[in-house]
Amino acid sequence: MSLAPQTEQANGTVALTPAEIKARKRRNLWIALSLTAFVLLVFFITIAKLQASVLDRPI
Repeated sequence: MSLAPQTEQANGTVALTPAEIKARKRRNLWIALSLTAFVLLVFFITIAKLQASVLDRPI
């Protein structure tokens, strides 16, 4: 993150530097990949537990 002063625009928002925009995109990508990996992990664990309990039931 840059320590340089940021310029405030007329509508009250802060203009990001190109480096900050690139860092934000990279950070958002890693968050999305991590969330996807977590959801897939939970999904496959759930499927594995469901299959295990189906195989253990009496016929």
